[in-house]
Amino acid sequence: MEQQLHNIILKATGASTIKTTDILQNLWSGYGKILRVTLQGGNHTSVVVKHVKLPDKTKHPRGWNTDLSHQRKLTSYKVETAWYAEWNYLCTEDCRTPQCLYLTQHGDEVIMVLEDLDEAGYPLRLNAVSWQHITTCLRWLANFHATFLHQKPDQLWPIGTYWHLDTRPDEWRIMDDQLLKAAASAIDKKLRSARFQTFVHGDAKLANFCFAPDGRSVAAVDFQYVGGGCGMKDLAYFVGSCLYEEECESMEKEILDTYFKELKKALQHHHPHIDGIALEQEWRALYPVAWTDFHRFLKGWSPDHWKINSYSERVARETLATIHKTTV
Repeated sequence: MEQQLHNIILKATGASTIKTTDILQNLWSGYGKILRVTLQGGNHTSVVVKHVKLPDKTKHPRGWNTDLSHQRKLTSYKVETAWYAEWNYLCTEDCRTPQCLYLTQHGDEVIMVLEDLDEAGYPLRLNAVSWQHITTCLRWLANFHATFLHQKPDQLWPIGTYWHLDTRPDEWRIMDDQLLKAAASAIDKKLRSARFQTFVHGDAKLANFCFAPDGRSVAAVDFQYVGGGCGMKDLAYFVGSCLYEEECESMEKEILDTYFKELKKALQHHHPHIDGIALEQEWRALYPVAWTDFHRFLKGWSPDHWKINSYSERVARETLATIHKTTV
């Protein structure tokens, strides 16, 4: 390990010695690494270190290697740094996130020393989920959205999510689905003009949730694309990340009912003056719009992606028909 990074970790944790360092994953397109560092002395037996170091030559697994892509990634790390510096402390146990122990940015490097969620009691990463796991994540999302309802996303993405239309012109440009392509701006406008706005996690896929062994509590990581938006963007994206198309369709009502039940409970705590019924009415109607928005992105970014399925196509067609009726 580089001596500078070694010294930063010891200073951040008060540890006397670094015992081991393991690479948990390489960051997307070669932009650095996430490490688990085990320690001796201090208050932590281990920490997770996100070490962003810009590559000499970027490589993208799907070929999206452009200046725009590079700038988007740079911004995403600045956003994540701002998240941990300015906003993360507002998250309670109901929308658990890792505590940030230390942040520094120097030149082309960003170092984040974070609480190890395994050590904190969230050791499970899942590829398949039960209904219990789904409801736990729905509760996390509902509490996150309630916590940041009507907050201004200062130093975050003005519009959150990594697939937002304004940040993905290249993918939009090469879309083959001309009807969806033509409606992209109208879809985006419907989401942006919602009366009720909050912060969205922006990448709320199953892989970014860390579960307790009993599946009844969860924490979330990876805040590179957190920003303003309608909470349905997170919900639709989460559902699509962990269920097959048949389940997305058959469980849609139960998922929405559960999410809004948890959201209303969270609003009573965070914003008792907010009209939960009006919020639910608006956001329920925007769930298929949010689903269609991500579907639009996939059709440009990876036209053969497994998430492009009959359910998504049907939701998109119905959404386009609704938009057409309201604009003629």
